[in-house]
Amino acid sequence: MKVPVIFHCSENLLPNEETFRQLENLGSDDRLFQHISAMSDIHPKKGRKNPTGTVAASKNFLFPQINDTAPNCGMRLLKTELDEKSATPEKINELFNELVKVVPTKKYVGTKIPYEIALDTCRLGINPLVDFFKTRTKDETANTLLNGNFFGGSSEIPSRREILDVIPKIFIKIAGYRLGILGAAGNHFLDLMKISKVINPDKAKKFGVRPGQYIILLHTGSGLLGQYASYMYTPKIKEHRSQKWMLKIGTTFFDSQMKKVYFNLAKKIKDYADKEEFFGYDDRGLEGRMFIRAHRAAANFGFANRCVISHNIDRAMEKVFGKQIKLELLYDTSHISIENENHFGENIWVHRNGAVRAYGLKKMKDHPVFSRTGEPVFIPSSMSTSAYLCTGTDQNDSAFFSAPHGTGRRKNAESDIPENKSALFEKMEKSQIRLYNAQSKGVILQDRAYYKDINEVLEGLDENKMVDIVAKMEPVAVLMY
Repeated sequence: MKVPVIFHCSENLLPNEETFRQLENLGSDDRLFQHISAMSDIHPKKGRKNPTGTVAASKNFLFPQINDTAPNCGMRLLKTELDEKSATPEKINELFNELVKVVPTKKYVGTKIPYEIALDTCRLGINPLVDFFKTRTKDETANTLLNGNFFGGSSEIPSRREILDVIPKIFIKIAGYRLGILGAAGNHFLDLMKISKVINPDKAKKFGVRPGQYIILLHTGSGLLGQYASYMYTPKIKEHRSQKWMLKIGTTFFDSQMKKVYFNLAKKIKDYADKEEFFGYDDRGLEGRMFIRAHRAAANFGFANRCVISHNIDRAMEKVFGKQIKLELLYDTSHISIENENHFGENIWVHRNGAVRAYGLKKMKDHPVFSRTGEPVFIPSSMSTSAYLCTGTDQNDSAFFSAPHGTGRRKNAESDIPENKSALFEKMEKSQIRLYNAQSKGVILQDRAYYKDINEVLEGLDENKMVDIVAKMEPVAVLMY
């Protein structure tokens, strides 16, 4: 290994041997900067070359295989004015039956937008959608990471032509039909949660959260555009036949001024498929600039998806409650990203794969609220266990100011695994949590028996000054595939 791995977890939470093998392979790359940071939720994922729950950096190189092929899979926390008095169990049931209709987990066509709006979302982030739908979520842009646009931190916003030079037009057209879909992969969810305990009253007050308040926590990805754009630039076996077909169609009719450059790159990617070392782009080269532009454009659809889902939740609430229920965005953050940041006195590319940015007060100095609290961090676990609202700290440089995006899976599941979906529903009901949709056979794998103990995870994060814990949240109702 050319760089070490720093594990930010207790010995009991260390990962399995496959994870160690993958980390050793990654650490043998001399293009990496300083060290690799491993989160407490680190675990391998089928078909991926690098474990989920890692942060790795480089001065001049971009590594598409370090991150999952779902840029800006992430979470959003919406504050509501509801509590147990204003939202009875009957009303919550009515609301979630409506949400099952308007926030689909698996569907070919979601909330449609015009092609020009989809193209501008690639360039400008969520603002075109905010204007198009006239969304009513308060602080929609100001409280989204990078103001809802991954190009916001770069030197210039690309033109429409520059987007079409790195992503085929057909992919963007498809993306215009795919917003508002929660997603069928992994544990994407829509949770109604109750603030059960305030641990840091000062920060809770600044965030506008209080005991008994209902909040909504969303976990979604960037949809098909994120996948297609990532596969174009990443040596990775396609998991579905449809992906192979769409990539073939999209790249065959790729109306790009960089078409020759891309086809040369595609040949390199094909020849690289079985190599142990990681495929890397020099950020000073044309291929590297094409990759990061495509990555950022596709990643903007993660923000866009959560923005549109929030809009649809807003309309569903108004229908069920007979009046507008004010929604405020506390924060929208990414789990999978590549950003140019300054750490240890160097400007570097930070690759977060299943990890969230967790800046402290100093690094959030330009935000009117987060400059006094630190960057919000959400740490959920399974669909029936507590989640926590936290903030980043100024003492977390060894993790490149990052935090885990959850608790992660256990090496070995606990004994009380539900045998089938009926047993799962019964177990959830005993915990006084209503489960909705739950169409997939794999929903059983989201049971608490498969996940690490969130209290043990939180103890380590707090002890190592990675986060400050603000409030505890308990699930009330859960919608997932």
